[in-house]
Amino acid sequence: MRLRKRTLDLPFTDEVVVVYMNELSFIPWQLTIKMENRKRPREEMQVINFRTPEKRVSDVFRGHIDYREWDVEDTCSYLRREGFDQWVDAFRAEQITGVGLPYLVESHLEKMGVKPLGMRLKIIYCFKKLWQISTDIMKVFNDPIHGHIEMHPLLVSIIDTPQFQRLRHIKQLGATYFVFPGACHNRFEHSVGVGHLAGQLVQALNKRQPELLISQRDILCVQIAGLCHDLGHGPFSHMFDGMFIPKTRPGLKWKHEIASVAMFNHLIKANNLEPVMKQHGLVLPEDLLFIEEQIAGPMESPVPLSQEQRPWPYQGRPEAKSFLYEIVANKRNGIDVDKWDYFARDCYHLGIKNNFDYQRCLKFARVCEVNGTKRICTRDKEVGNLYDMFHTRNCLHRRAYQHKVGNIIETMITEAFVKADQHIQIVGSKGQTFTISTAIDDMEAYTKLTDHIFEQILYSSSPELDDARAILQNIYCRKLYKCVGQTQPKRPVLVTQDELLDMAASVAQAMPSCGTDVLSGGTTFQAEDFIVTIINMDYGMKGKNPIDSVHFYCKNDPTKAIKIRKNQVSQLLPEKFAEQLIRVYCKRTDRKSLEAAKKYFVQWCIDEDFTKPQDGDVIAPELTPLKESWCNRDNDNDEDDEDDEGGSVTWCCRNSASNAKAKLFIN
Repeated sequence: MRLRKRTLDLPFTDEVVVVYMNELSFIPWQLTIKMENRKRPREEMQVINFRTPEKRVSDVFRGHIDYREWDVEDTCSYLRREGFDQWVDAFRAEQITGVGLPYLVESHLEKMGVKPLGMRLKIIYCFKKLWQISTDIMKVFNDPIHGHIEMHPLLVSIIDTPQFQRLRHIKQLGATYFVFPGACHNRFEHSVGVGHLAGQLVQALNKRQPELLISQRDILCVQIAGLCHDLGHGPFSHMFDGMFIPKTRPGLKWKHEIASVAMFNHLIKANNLEPVMKQHGLVLPEDLLFIEEQIAGPMESPVPLSQEQRPWPYQGRPEAKSFLYEIVANKRNGIDVDKWDYFARDCYHLGIKNNFDYQRCLKFARVCEVNGTKRICTRDKEVGNLYDMFHTRNCLHRRAYQHKVGNIIETMITEAFVKADQHIQIVGSKGQTFTISTAIDDMEAYTKLTDHIFEQILYSSSPELDDARAILQNIYCRKLYKCVGQTQPKRPVLVTQDELLDMAASVAQAMPSCGTDVLSGGTTFQAEDFIVTIINMDYGMKGKNPIDSVHFYCKNDPTKAIKIRKNQVSQLLPEKFAEQLIRVYCKRTDRKSLEAAKKYFVQWCIDEDFTKPQDGDVIAPELTPLKESWCNRDNDNDEDDEDDEGGSVTWCCRNSASNAKAKLFIN
């Protein structure tokens, strides 16, 4: 075999390296180092053969060997590599191997003789780097919102289960898809996105503040909670727990968060994932409880206690890690990664511009102590960005989530499901059968309940489903109930399902008249001809300003938490943070009935002392002048509207006991 000689002059030495290469493969065969005197006899040359170097602890840190396989000497070697030579003997005396490193805490080091607090924190931090650089192979998901995201193998094991894959068949925005053609995304991709953002936030806090002692267990549990927080959603998402269950099982205090916890437990048991979770370092049942508390909140105390008497309500993590409960579902102020994902994802699919940038929240998030509790705070300059976040939430509700056509389609789907409820049989555990409304009592049956129930009813040939099928066919043919008006109560109203039916009956009885003239054209209605819905619009905390519950920090002192009041931000921010909308729909869709129904609606608003509908002067010009408060512009703080010639148009009302007439004065 011929060898080709290569000579390299090294810039940092007087030596010359001579390399003999195989001409065919160019693989180094032999390395010869020639000293300064190049004319020295060949036999004086020193020959060094190549060989594979042994793995060292420095290679272990890079992920070639799992730290959990270390023996005592491997641990000591790693300590020396990190510059902690003086504590090597203490670790050797305690016989600490790699398996025990994740459980090593500050108090253990103190007992071992590591007295300086700063040194103890440094040692813990250097070990934490081992499991934060995972030795497991991460799986990459290509997400349209967050790009290429990595998922831990434990998260992938959860994703690859029937209980989680079920979310592929549940629309994120329910019946909104019938209004916005792009809103076809599902709970599956949203859940993956929330799991990703939960990991991003907790790891950002860990990197920025290593003194928080966030462990790999904490990171995995937070990611799992983000991944599984929506497991309990039923067909068409919020329609199921907000409209269908209250109608079929009134009085039942059930929400999808409760079902998410039940489905999560079923997922773990049905797929035997407890050994997998233990293999990846989770401690059971403690970490399972921590995940459940992040999804549904703390266990309710059997005895009501005051704020001062109430102990730390969570059991999964101590109060020193209270900030971990503010990542997936923030009960304090509503700022959490769940909103960050659905704002970005829903705006993307709806075609609505998103003015909120969650990346800045990731950059500026920091944990500060507030009244003895650690909370996630953000920079003071980000207060405007947070107001934009809640404004975005309100805009999404107005423009999409509470769209009047989308709402009535959900109402019609609910009606169809109610009629079909007792005729749909779903097989659950132990061969038991359940209906649509009782499937929530058995997670095996609930796993089979998705949006497909719509098509199951629509394409069935069963005569018992004729009424339900007719409603769904009307949705496909766009024969929808019509909205006859929208108004607002002057004071918030709390009503039950039965009271909504009573309100529909009162609309049917509000026959409009102007003196002796009946304005309905002889059309009469029954209570079942109307549907009344009440929509609560707010910033996420009913009538409260959520920013009042947010703490900030300043650049000069990032450890001190402060509050920023609304008047310190801008004079243009909203004065109120909640309102109610009342919508009335009519099931009769012929032109004559709709015209009469709109007048019934305006008369009903007059009788109930609600606000004047926006189109009230158009649909019932004979009625709107009859209500004095609707005509008094001083009450509404409105300026006079000017016509094209510079004059003003004013509605004035002259009332009497027997007659009421309106005059139009044009100045």
